[in-house]
Amino acid sequence: MKKNIKVFGTGCPKCKTTYNNVLEALKQTGIEADVTKIEDIQEMMNYNILSTPVLMIDEVPKIKGRAATVNEVRELLLQS
Repeated sequence: MKKNIKVFGTGCPKCKTTYNNVLEALKQTGIEADVTKIEDIQEMMNYNILSTPVLMIDEVPKIKGRAATVNEVRELLLQS
């Protein structure tokens, strides 16, 4: 089953790093996913996102307020 991944962030370096690390982790694991980068403040508020970046996998927030490493993302993908 395809994963649904969302990266919330306003475009700061940590947000960009998280997004790129998600793409790299997907490449390493071969897991298929729809990846969405959400930069719109109003949409973030709809999800009650108060600090960025946030990594959400299948509608569950996994990492908040800091950049996710490739290894962290890979582990989260393999667990869920």
